[in-house]
Amino acid sequence: MLMNYPPKGRVELKIDFNRKYNTIAVYCILTFAVCLALVLVCIGFPTISGYIKTFFKVIAPVTWGVVIAYVCNPIMKSFERALTKLLCKKKQRPKLCRYLSVFVSMLLLIAVISLLLTLIIIQVRDSLMEILYNIPAYIAQLESLATKFLGDYPEIVAELEAQLETIQPKLIEFANNIIPKIGDISIKVKDGAIGFVIALKDFIIGFIVAIYLLISKETFIAQARKVMYAIFPKNVGRSILRVSARANSTLSGFLSGKLVDSFIIGTACFIVMTIFSWDFAVLISVIIGVTNIIPFFGPFFGAIPSALLLLMAAPRQVIPFVIFIIILQQVDGNILGPKILGDSTGLSPFWVMFAIFVGGGLFGFAGMLLGVPIFAVVYALFSEFVAYLLKKKKLSHRTSDYSDFDINNPPPSPVISAPAASVTKDGDSKSEKAVNVKK
Repeated sequence: MLMNYPPKGRVELKIDFNRKYNTIAVYCILTFAVCLALVLVCIGFPTISGYIKTFFKVIAPVTWGVVIAYVCNPIMKSFERALTKLLCKKKQRPKLCRYLSVFVSMLLLIAVISLLLTLIIIQVRDSLMEILYNIPAYIAQLESLATKFLGDYPEIVAELEAQLETIQPKLIEFANNIIPKIGDISIKVKDGAIGFVIALKDFIIGFIVAIYLLISKETFIAQARKVMYAIFPKNVGRSILRVSARANSTLSGFLSGKLVDSFIIGTACFIVMTIFSWDFAVLISVIIGVTNIIPFFGPFFGAIPSALLLLMAAPRQVIPFVIFIIILQQVDGNILGPKILGDSTGLSPFWVMFAIFVGGGLFGFAGMLLGVPIFAVVYALFSEFVAYLLKKKKLSHRTSDYSDFDINNPPPSPVISAPAASVTKDGDSKSEKAVNVKK
């Protein structure tokens, strides 16, 4: 058997890989891959955003179901505790209590929504009928005011007569420009009507989804925890669950407190407007109560359209109404709101405005409502992360320690407060005893 040996004078080539350069090469490849992925995302952003919008449209019923279940969950738990005390004294009936609690909470939510819609529709109908009925009076009032004004200022009459000759061609040009756009406007109106019907359908299906979510709430929570611990390490899974629990407590506390606060504000507005016999008491009270849920800007969003509505029907009531709204919002912001909510968000006014702007710009009314509590959770978690990093560097995590210090000197060290000394049996304090043990 012939053996093939390398010819004499020939040396085999062996590549000796250096771990240092291998690490550098891997990091370069990863950096290039990340940059390439970012470029592809930027180039195909319209397509990706279209897929994301389509995905959210498809799961819209599930989203509505989650929101409805989240709103009904506190009501369901209250009824479930009461029914457990009444029906489960001798024999446990958890399924019966859960089913009855879900049914009562859903029925209560539907009743509240139906009542609000009925009040708004009836009040809007009556307001429109009153405005249409009083249009001749409004026109006559405007004519008398215009006649009086023009009689006092004849030079303005002469200027208007000079401008009348140029008004007719401008009106004709405006009509010629607006006629081709009527078709586009009708298409937009049709799309808006179709979108409203689809949203209503998703909302109705959301009630069915919410029923299943509430009935099997514990099962879904257990499955989510199982997936977290299966995918992530134990420490990461615990952190994710801790963040979720904190977000849930912050969001539920904020929403429940805001709902109670807004209900009180709307009721107080209705009582005062009824006492003073102001117009549109029901409609304006509902507007004020609903918009008050939005932090910081809610009072302005509710007061402006309400004042304009009063301006068309009863101009004399506008100034007293505005003064009353200012007083009501001051009482709410300084007395009622802090008593109900406390410091639930822990955010400064600047960050509240920032959260409202970002949430409203991205997700509309829902973003304005949920932006503040969600941002409060993110802000608190980021603060904890910064405090953790500073603790690892043995630096102070208090913001006041960084306000006035020399930039050339290192930051201040953390101030560790000594534990309160308590006297032991042998006469030494516990803190002194701990120091002696360390020595």
